[in-house]
Amino acid sequence: MGTEGDGDWRTTFRPDIPSPARMYSYFLGGKDHYPADREAAEQVIAISPEVRLFAMQNRAFLRRVVRYLMTECGIRQFIDIGTGLPTDGSVHEIARKYDPDVRVVYVDHDPVVLAHGRNMLQGIPGTAIIEHDLRDPAGILADEELRKLIDFGEPVVVLLVAVLHFIGDEAGPAGLITQLIEPLASGSYLALSHITADHRAEPAEDTRKLKAIYARTTTSAHPRSHREILTLLPGLDLVEPGLVWGPLWRPDPDTGLADDPGQSNMYAVLARKR
Repeated sequence: MGTEGDGDWRTTFRPDIPSPARMYSYFLGGKDHYPADREAAEQVIAISPEVRLFAMQNRAFLRRVVRYLMTECGIRQFIDIGTGLPTDGSVHEIARKYDPDVRVVYVDHDPVVLAHGRNMLQGIPGTAIIEHDLRDPAGILADEELRKLIDFGEPVVVLLVAVLHFIGDEAGPAGLITQLIEPLASGSYLALSHITADHRAEPAEDTRKLKAIYARTTTSAHPRSHREILTLLPGLDLVEPGLVWGPLWRPDPDTGLADDPGQSNMYAVLARKR
């Protein structure tokens, strides 16, 4: 992972290099992006016009899964990895509607995300944002700020919402998930959403084009099929309805896309540790 140019993008702000986090903000209609981000985002839109649907459906899945975990599963601890730029309805905002004592730790390594996140969380008890990469599960789980808030003796939710598709197969994503979940208490959960080309008429060609665009950003992209995503969840029990198109995961009346959920170009799942 990395880009051309001076400095390490993980610690150096480089608005001239497109950032998937800022491109995602653009897809959602946010304001936290720069010309390079907008140019790359428009290239993605040209290949996949429904990418804005993906972004909106992904946020909707996050809202629904947090609500379900709070109200149906009694969860009060969340680790949100690859949180991205703050938007309306961040995890702590959703969760605090049900319990103001919920504890939420955000994890990211993008310097812009970290700056915005620290500003957003000022004065909000039970929250923190820490600088780590998903490729280092041990570093995440050993972080002092995280350990102050998260009790590993009680169930925890790990949120990997629209982040795992930025991890290539060479990094062993299934192993990363195992390392994240293994130290957590029985009854902990993993919530996952992931982009896919399964719905597209020419999935191989579209995937090639999208990968080429993201190869010029700070993070490469790796769409995966339904079968490939299932292989990332060894030893976990899938909560009904399993791994499904995002709009089909416990939809509410406002979810939409019921007639053609594949337009979301994303799968979603909640899995439980035994």
